[in-house]
Amino acid sequence: MTQIRGYAALAAKAPLVPFLFERRAPGADDVALDILYCGVCHSDLHQVRDEWGKSSFPMVPGHEIVGRVTAVGAKVRGFSPGDHVGVGCMVDSCGTCPSCGEGLEQYCDHGFVPTYNGVDRDGHPTHGGYSTQLVVDQRFVLRVSEQLDPAASAPLLCAGITTYSPLRHWRVGRGHTVGVVGLGGLGHMAIKFAHAFGARVVLFTTSQGKSADAQRLGADEVVISKDREAMKKQAKRFDFILDTVAAPHDINTLLNLLKRDGTLTLVGVPETPHPSPAVGSLIFGRRQLAGTLIGGIRETQEMLDFCAERGIVCDIELIPAQRINDAYERMLNSDVKYRFVIDIASLRS
Repeated sequence: MTQIRGYAALAAKAPLVPFLFERRAPGADDVALDILYCGVCHSDLHQVRDEWGKSSFPMVPGHEIVGRVTAVGAKVRGFSPGDHVGVGCMVDSCGTCPSCGEGLEQYCDHGFVPTYNGVDRDGHPTHGGYSTQLVVDQRFVLRVSEQLDPAASAPLLCAGITTYSPLRHWRVGRGHTVGVVGLGGLGHMAIKFAHAFGARVVLFTTSQGKSADAQRLGADEVVISKDREAMKKQAKRFDFILDTVAAPHDINTLLNLLKRDGTLTLVGVPETPHPSPAVGSLIFGRRQLAGTLIGGIRETQEMLDFCAERGIVCDIELIPAQRINDAYERMLNSDVKYRFVIDIASLRS
């Protein structure tokens, strides 16, 4: 076992504090890495505050991880010390169920092992990327191009794949009109990807002040969702809408913007449920209301390769680990453009 430095929440809603813990020694199938950068996801905040009701403590959050390989096990193929790699929201799955067999480990019938707030194969709790080192089964390690800024590429491991996967699954592309609801860590990546896929992109936001930034990111139009007249003009216009907002809101308003056979997909997870949509909003238009969860390892690698080809990364604010509690407060106030990333060098100094 190796002693690791990190930042952890010791109890629900408690501030994060410096924390020493142990990681397992690398096995034959494992990759060990020094963590360089870790993104700060809104789900970190939810879980540290126990807002989803399944948190265990002490908790070291972080599942948007970029680092360099330091050692590999005897059975590892495709990774070598010095490689630039990433680890996302999963560190293990059963590997035998139909979903795993199709490369959809996020839907593992037995439940994937999360990078933190889970239980590892050795029975110990998993701890995430707000720490200096990580040991991971090679199946859950991803190649990250040296062409990408390593700090700005870290949030691709969650914010990136969470938005890339549904856009690919519903085959968004040229000729489609796509709505993106919310301009945060997920929303800004959804705009970048939908624009890169050739769709016409419309941002729905409650804030007029986000218009210029949305257009810089690739949005063709911005609609203020609090403006009822503006929303009425969008009726039956959209092929696909990706809703990234992690707070309860009216789904009917968005469903009514879809064309016949259009799809509204939810990726934000609110603390309390959305109001139930009216059946009529679905059946009078054969519309679909769907949800989706990150992406499998194969698709995540595809996304990282696509980003390397197109030069796509996240818009970030780099912080030392010692400022994580301030970052959480700012996240609560939506005061970040658009993802905090921890410089893990601050934990080593």
